[in-house]
Amino acid sequence: MKKEVENEMEDELRSEYDFTQMEGGIRGKYVERYRVGTNLVLLDPDVAQAFPNDIAVNEALRMLIQIAQRQQSKPAMHQTE
Repeated sequence: MKKEVENEMEDELRSEYDFTQMEGGIRGKYVERYRVGTNLVLLDPDVAQAFPNDIAVNEALRMLIQIAQRQQSKPAMHQTE
């Protein structure tokens, strides 16, 4: 019976969808267009391990932004010669 289900699923693809006839396909042709329209970021495994979810990542980045802004707003220390 399992064999029949597998065959049924294979038969769902219409005969006019013969991908063996397709030539000249380019892998990743639209990848740049996709990247422009998305805000997904791939984290390295060690970084991902430190942040359990997107909320934790966003909180850490917001804190980093605040620290950087505070550092920029402080007057620069002038060196004396």
